Amino acid sequence: MKMFRANDCFNAFTGLMAALLVTSVLGSSAFSGEKNAETEEGWISLFNGKDLTGWKIAEDGPWEVKDGAIVVTGNRSHLFTEKEFKNFEFKADVMTTPGSNSGIFFHTKFQEEGWPTQGYESQVNVTHKDPVKTGSLYNRVKLFKTPAKDNEWWTQEISVKGRHVVVKINDETVIDYTEPEGATGNPSLGEKGSFALQAHDPKSVVYYKNIRVKPLAD
Repeated sequence: MKMFRANDCFNAFTGLMAALLVTSVLGSSAFSGEKNAETEEGWISLFNGKDLTGWKIAEDGPWEVKDGAIVVTGNRSHLFTEKEFKNFEFKADVMTTPGSNSGIFFHTKFQEEGWPTQGYESQVNVTHKDPVKTGSLYNRVKLFKTPAKDNEWWTQEISVKGRHVVVKINDETVIDYTEPEGATGNPSLGEKGSFALQAHDPKSVVYYKNIRVKPLAD
């Protein structure tokens, strides 16, 4: 009788430890703090974490994928999505190194060279000498301070609904802008357009991952 109880207790203890181990493993994954297109309903991944499938390079920039992120550096170049969108919510996890400059374009169109002449640029810049900082709508709404920090991942979110544009950094709204009726020129919203990432200069090194979009009804 005593031997049976000892074995029973041992088996119960072993089962408990196994259950705790499984819970620990699942918990570390479920609460990692990082979301992606596969875990957010209605979202479409624009970057597979392995290569630049679905993107098109302008000006032969030195774009590369490393450790699941797009590494942005080198001379001026832009990386455009092949797909275009009109109304949407867009998210990307971004990290800058000190003194770096980049940008996220939307409602833009592929062009072989030069700075994109269509759509808007949401600035990516924490400590570059350019005073226009992360989250700004370049040449339209300027921010001179940003909640983003160098050497730390942040989530940059852009939503477009008609002429209404909202930009968030780590869920904090930094831009809430409605484009005036009849606005033309650069920047302005078109019928629809691509997203594009910017390589600004050889001294800038910026990382992008978990790039995804949620199309919205027109």
